[in-house]
Amino acid sequence: MAPSALERGATAILEALGRRLWGFPPRLMAPIVAQLGPVRALGWFVRNMPKYERTLKALGETRTHLLCVGISLINGCPYCTYGHAYAFELAHLAEYGRLFPLDEQAISAMVGLPPAQVRHQLVKATQAAGLHLDALWLDRTITLATSADHRPAEPNEERIAHLVTMFGTLNRVGRTSGAEPDEAHSPLNKNVALKLRYAVMRASATS
Repeated sequence: MAPSALERGATAILEALGRRLWGFPPRLMAPIVAQLGPVRALGWFVRNMPKYERTLKALGETRTHLLCVGISLINGCPYCTYGHAYAFELAHLAEYGRLFPLDEQAISAMVGLPPAQVRHQLVKATQAAGLHLDALWLDRTITLATSADHRPAEPNEERIAHLVTMFGTLNRVGRTSGAEPDEAHSPLNKNVALKLRYAVMRASATS
């Protein structure tokens, strides 16, 4: 069935939001509208995006995208895993001036692994990168994501609890729609010089 005028309009609004934030229209927007319905989809973004943006400011892009990667891997979503893994790689390079031990392709290859393996491999790589505090955040986030109860145990866990809930919806739509990965889900995606630097460094590291 062809999308209705309301569905097309809602999709256009959300794709324009993605283009403004990240420099491209995310492929997941149309499936979100199709699965949630146009009014509910718009309302979902109104409720969740401001909280997500506040988390980005409070925790920083590197940590936030790492947590999003962990949740998306646990939920088995290739689309969100790649988008946030690439965003994490760019944020990590911008913040620390070096490459993370695993690239976005290697991280995406973890989709479908048992949660214990995901935890072990991603936490180990994070520790190897010297991000020991981030590894603790990641470990706690994975624990919350694999728990039947996603409510925070402490006040300082409210941000990660929201990420777990928010990405529960995004990951479900990503899985069921089969959306193909696109670009980095970050304003850093618009930084052409950073992306080129990252590509050159990765190529040198693998040659």
